[in-house]
Amino acid sequence: MSPTEPLGITGFDSLHFYVHDLERFRRLLVDELDLAEVGESDPDLVARGHQRSVVFEAGKVRLMVSEPVGEGGRAWRFLRKHPEGVGTIAFEVEDIERCWRLLVARGGTPIDDIQRFTDEGGSIASFSITTAFGDTTMRFFERKGYAGLYPGVLRHPEPRGGSNRWGFTEIDHVTSNFETMKPALLWMEHVLGFRQYWDVEFHTADVSIDQTTGSGLRSVVMWDPHSGVKFANNEPWRPFFKKSQINVFAEQHRGDGVQHAALVTGDILACVRGLRGRGARFMPTPGAYYDMLPERLRTIGVDTIDEEIDTLRELEVLVDGAQHHAYMLQIFLQENAVQFSDPEAGPFFFELIQRKGDRGFGAGNFRALFESIERQQTSDRRL
Repeated sequence: MSPTEPLGITGFDSLHFYVHDLERFRRLLVDELDLAEVGESDPDLVARGHQRSVVFEAGKVRLMVSEPVGEGGRAWRFLRKHPEGVGTIAFEVEDIERCWRLLVARGGTPIDDIQRFTDEGGSIASFSITTAFGDTTMRFFERKGYAGLYPGVLRHPEPRGGSNRWGFTEIDHVTSNFETMKPALLWMEHVLGFRQYWDVEFHTADVSIDQTTGSGLRSVVMWDPHSGVKFANNEPWRPFFKKSQINVFAEQHRGDGVQHAALVTGDILACVRGLRGRGARFMPTPGAYYDMLPERLRTIGVDTIDEEIDTLRELEVLVDGAQHHAYMLQIFLQENAVQFSDPEAGPFFFELIQRKGDRGFGAGNFRALFESIERQQTSDRRL
C-alpha cells in the first residue's frame, strides 16, 4: 500500500478536551463563543469511563469536553500529567475498515479494535490510535445514518445556550508545538499519508548580533489533500531555544501537544466586536503592525481589502494574503490559563479566522502571533 494513499478522511469530527472544571469551560464556549450545548454522557458512560462529558456545536464545529469523576478515567490520567488541553483529535472517514487496514499496514498503533454501535438511524464505527503528538490520541469515526452524537452520549431534545451568532462554520486547522518536530512530520507523512503544504522559519526582530535576546521558530503545515484537513506544526529555532515560546509551551503543557485550533467565521469583525463585549480576551497586536500594514499589503500583492485599517487597528485583527484580492483575517484569543487566571487551565487557545480567497497561513501574521505570545510570557514572568 502506498504511504500517500488517502485514509478516506472527510474532515474533522471533533476535538476532545480534558479539563478540571467543565463549568468554566462551558462559560467560554457558550457564554462567549456562543456554541450550543447539544448533549452529555449518560450515567452508565460516566460510571464506566469515570468522567463526565458534554458536547458543544456550532456549524460543523464539534467539541467534547470531559472532566474526571473520581480516578482511573482517560481525563484523570491525562490531567495527572498535563494541564487542561486537547486529548483526542477525531476525524470522520468514508470506510472504517479501509482506514484501519491502511494505518496498521503503515505502522500505526491502534489502542482498541473497531467498535460498532447502532441506533434507530443507522450505525457508527470507530477506533483510536496513539500519535506523535505527545499524549494526544486520534480517533476515526464512520457514520452511516447514526442519529446520535456518540455511543453513551445523549443528545438534548433542544440545543442549550448558544445560537452560533458569530457564524462559525468549521475547524480550519489544528496547530501543535514540539520540541523536536521532525518525528511528528515523518509520522504524519508515512502513517497518516499527509503531505507538506506550507513552511516558514524566522527569528523575532530582536534577535541581535550579540545574540543576547530574541528567539525563533520553524513551522511546517501538513495536509490531507483528499479532505483538506490541515495541521500546522512548530518547533523552537536556535538561538535562545529555551526562551522560545514554543519551548515555553512545552514546559507549561509538560510535553508536546496541541497549541490552538482555528475556527472559521463568516464575519470576523462582528465576531471580535461581540466577543470583546462579552469579556473575551485576545492576544495584543502592537500599533506598529497597523502603521506598516498598507505597505506590507502592497509588497505581498494584495491590491485592496474590504476592511478599514482603523477598524482592524481598533479590534486588533490581523491581515495577510498572497496576491490580488486574496487575503485572510485572523485573531487569537488569550491562552486559557490567562482567560481563567489559572495555570492549570493550560496554554491552549482558539484562533478565529475569516478567509477571503487566501488558503495560506500568513507568514507575516505568524510572526505577529509569535511575538505577541512572547510579550505576554515576558509580562507574566515579571508579575
